This record gives sequence, structure tokens and C-alpha cells, in this order.
Amino acid sequence: MFEDRRARRQANHAFDEGDGVTRYRMQQKMFSFGDDYWIDDENGEHAFKVNGKALRMRRTYAIEDPDGRRVAKVQSRPLRIKDSMEIEDAEGKRIALVKKALISPLRERWTIKQESGAELCVQGNIVDHEYTIEQDGIKVAEVSKKWFRMRDTYGLDVSDTVDRATILAAAIAIDSMAHPAK
Repeated sequence: MFEDRRARRQANHAFDEGDGVTRYRMQQKMFSFGDDYWIDDENGEHAFKVNGKALRMRRTYAIEDPDGRRVAKVQSRPLRIKDSMEIEDAEGKRIALVKKALISPLRERWTIKQESGAELCVQGNIVDHEYTIEQDGIKVAEVSKKWFRMRDTYGLDVSDTVDRATILAAAIAIDSMAHPAK
């Protein structure tokens, strides 16, 4: 019985074999507000640029492709009881809301409520960058520092079944809310 439970848990936390997965190298949010940094793909190529917008009332991060076109924006929602951040698409339309669950007794839990209706569940050790993102119990992304030896760097594996920009933006939002003093 224990073996069955463990196999089922591992199956839920593995990517489906038919799915393509792209790995990105992310920087832990150690930069000062207003700094920019690159998100690189698994080949070391610049995939996205994160532009921390300074001199704003709200924490704002623009995510741009290598040519400078905005693909998403992450922005805090001030004056809320619960910390949350909105993700907007290139046209400024809200596509998701990232927020921490109120009650999480054993591990940190976050939700990503997409405007499309699909809700993503984030579970794991957020502070140490060791967590998964699931949709309907199926892993669609995984964050881990184990994949890189470089300090302040972590990896983000994203399934081809989800919008990469939304997942990357959600990871930036979670990092920003989990490490507010940095």
C-alpha cells in the first residue's frame, strides 16, 4: 500500500512524457528595485528581460522578449489585506492573480488564479526556491535551486502545455512577495 501511494505521488509530480519542457535560469531577487536582469533558456541564450520599474508606488516588473517587446507585467496590489500581485499581458489586460493562501499548516501554498478559469496551485518551500506548480493535480512547472551551482540562481522547468510568460511572471511575483526586503 505504501509503495502504491509513493508511486502515485511521484506520478503526480512528474511531467507527462509527451509534454515538452523548457528550463529557464532565473536570478533570485537579489537586485535592488529598479534593476534589470535576464532570464536565460537552457542553452544560455537570453529569453526574457525583467525590468524592475523604479519610482512607482507599486512593485512593478515588466517582462520583455529579447527585442524589447513587453510580453507581461507583474504588479503589486497595494492596500490589500492579503499580499497579491496581478499579471497582465502585453496589452495590459489582467491574465492572472497570484496570492498566498491564508492557511498553510505544513508547507507554503500559493494560488495563481487565471482569468481563463484555470487555477494553478503552488506548493513547496518557496523561500528556498524548491516548489512545484500544478494544474488539476498535474505538475506544469517546477522550481529548484538544485540544478545550478551558481549562488542566487534557480531553475524553472515549464511544460509546453501552459503559457510560459504567465508561469515566469508568477515565479517573479512569488519571489517578490516571499522576499520583500530584498
